[in-house]
Amino acid sequence: NFPFSQLIPVASEQTDVQKIKFNSQEVETISIEQAYKLKPSIAFFTGDPEISLQWAEKFAKHSCYIIDNSPVWRMEENVKLIIPEINAAQLTKEDFIIASPNCTSIQLVIALAPLHYYFKIKRIVVSTYQTVSGAGRDALDQLEDEQKDIAAKKVFPHAIHNNCIPQVDEFNVNGYTKDELRLMGEIKKILNDSNMNLTATCVRVPVIVGHSESVNIEFENDFVLSKVKQLLSKAEGIKVLDDPFKNKYPMPSLVEDKDEVLVGRIRRDYSNKNSLNRWITANNLRRGAATNSIKIAEFLFENFIK
Repeated sequence: NFPFSQLIPVASEQTDVQKIKFNSQEVETISIEQAYKLKPSIAFFTGDPEISLQWAEKFAKHSCYIIDNSPVWRMEENVKLIIPEINAAQLTKEDFIIASPNCTSIQLVIALAPLHYYFKIKRIVVSTYQTVSGAGRDALDQLEDEQKDIAAKKVFPHAIHNNCIPQVDEFNVNGYTKDELRLMGEIKKILNDSNMNLTATCVRVPVIVGHSESVNIEFENDFVLSKVKQLLSKAEGIKVLDDPFKNKYPMPSLVEDKDEVLVGRIRRDYSNKNSLNRWITANNLRRGAATNSIKIAEFLFENFIK
């Protein structure tokens, strides 16, 4: 039901013309130079960050809204980092480059925001369990080949089958990976709170779809668990699945075709004042990438594009 008059699939110069199937129709890909000349209303940049650096501002000068899914613009001071359920109201008609957050940030912030606005978050400790699909098609091929016990082209520095790798992206000199630093920085920017303390450990796990996160939150103010669950249950985009005595809690197997962020294992942390533990799972390809970009575009159509 997305409101468009023309779909323009774009492929890089190195890629042969492809036929993209959409709504029972086939549309051929064109080059980015050809797309630029067509002056579209909206452009989704979902590929190489270098393409975003080279072309986003050029498209924007033609009053084309850029929704960028790469890390290039996310921490730029003059570019909004948007999760529509949380902060779409920040957007103005003049925001022609709009950044979509990292998939781990999206599901985490959707589940943080209702509690932050009510209890005020002081500190967050998050450990992520990130899927192989988050690293792309070649990463899935590596997992599949290793499962079949055949020689695999390595995307990860180690085997991922029957393994967990405590490294997502390259390491920084301070010992954190780029993904961990992105996650910590993006949360502060989206929630507009530079004083919030965060630390993260990102881990790659042999799951195909559905990032999970173990999250410990310390609030400025005390809380009641029933109020926490009430706030989460009423929040847009969240489904509370929290009945541990019936073995009901978020799992990757439950989000394969879903856009909701599942939140469960909600419990007080008795080791620290005003603290809470939670487990979060969401579809990293849908909720963590495509769906967020589409929701941004829908907001633009409803408010700025006539």
